[in-house]
Amino acid sequence: MSEGVTGGRSAQLKHTGLRPGWTTGACATAATTAAYTALLTGDFPDPVTITLPRGQTPAFALATEELSRSLAMAGIVKDAGDDPDVTHGALVRATVRLLPPGSGVIFRAGAGVGTVTRPGLPLDVGEPAINPVPRRLMRSHVAEVAARHGGTGDVEITVSVDHGEEIARSTWNPRLGILGGLSILGTTGIVVPYSCSAWIDSIRRGVDVARAAGRTHVAGCTGSTSEKTVLATYDLPEDALLDMGDFAGAVLKYIRRHPVDRLTICGGFAKLSKLAAGHLDLHSARSQVDKRFLADLAAGAGANAKLATEVTQANTGLAALQLCQAQGIRLGDAVATRARDEALTVLRGAPVEVDVICIDRAGTVVGRSEPRHSDGRG
Repeated sequence: MSEGVTGGRSAQLKHTGLRPGWTTGACATAATTAAYTALLTGDFPDPVTITLPRGQTPAFALATEELSRSLAMAGIVKDAGDDPDVTHGALVRATVRLLPPGSGVIFRAGAGVGTVTRPGLPLDVGEPAINPVPRRLMRSHVAEVAARHGGTGDVEITVSVDHGEEIARSTWNPRLGILGGLSILGTTGIVVPYSCSAWIDSIRRGVDVARAAGRTHVAGCTGSTSEKTVLATYDLPEDALLDMGDFAGAVLKYIRRHPVDRLTICGGFAKLSKLAAGHLDLHSARSQVDKRFLADLAAGAGANAKLATEVTQANTGLAALQLCQAQGIRLGDAVATRARDEALTVLRGAPVEVDVICIDRAGTVVGRSEPRHSDGRG
């Protein structure tokens, strides 16, 4: 789930060969444009062309259409390109209804589009989960169609996504308090494959929701196992848990600008050894476990030269940990402590206390740091 920048419909991303796609917001805008045009002219433009925020003008084929005297509906199948987006292939519909002059543009959530139920998001509680940029894009295209074909621009737009409520269970929406379906997203209108911007945006919205709910302690977790460990360690509500994945840097940089009193970071030993070594992206394609670094930490924790050499030669980070555990060397604690200190470095003095928990694949805690505040307290 990601969004970004590129050119025409079949264009490939420079240097990658990956095909970009379109956001749900772009699809909803195109469907709205086609439906409103049909209301004013009697004909659906197919394909329908829109202008994205950065000037690109993609054309979208209509998958379905319906027209009556006061309503028109158009639907577009979302193409996410080569990105592993859970909404790829979803049918995004916009139903446009004419309103009396002066009514403006009103947005509604149809089937499969969520409703905001918690504060902290860029939309008020009770609003359909159609994000601000897609709303602006739809409003501007309604105005253009009205100017071209003699309309007033006063319409109700109901956006729906077939099977959206089911798809939304695979997203952050339930945890963020967006209930009933998906969000209509997109800042550029374009999905850049594997840019992971949607995941990072969800991390930010998770922090916002936690702060708005008055949470003073949040946890960045690399996966479901680490979430269970945090829940067993601290009495935290679900909206205080951040599905960090590999994006430790995204959590730390956003909390630096939007502080909470305490941040716990919990994840697998190998992943957090990368954070300890200064990596903010923990994905295996973008950072590797540095066993020489682990050997230095082991030596600092009391390992002799023979064991340090064995750590350097270990096949995996977990194997290095097990070598140290067998000889009573607390490498897990050393990694957690160094990872905490790296996190504090990224926080740059923000008023946040940090602790780190390392686990193995079964969820057993294999290392912990003491909490430490950015001013050295702890």
